[in-house]
Amino acid sequence: MIGRIRAFGAFWYGFVVGDDWRVAVGVIAALAITRLLSRVTTLPTWWIAVVAVAALLALSIRRAIRRRPNMVQTAPR
Repeated sequence: MIGRIRAFGAFWYGFVVGDDWRVAVGVIAALAITRLLSRVTTLPTWWIAVVAVAALLALSIRRAIRRRPNMVQTAPR
């Protein structure tokens, strides 16, 4: 039973956090901010989550490109 609980927890951790824990934290923060602002104002706040996810995606891609080894090889002379 304990093994199944650990496997279940490991699956959800891998699914939510995945490769970059910063993206998971950013999405949770964006959803929390959207929720809080929707409670205190009558203005639409749905766009906050959309902008945050787009920005987090761009930052994640940028970080991945910087970590990638140089794939361009020069031709021998």
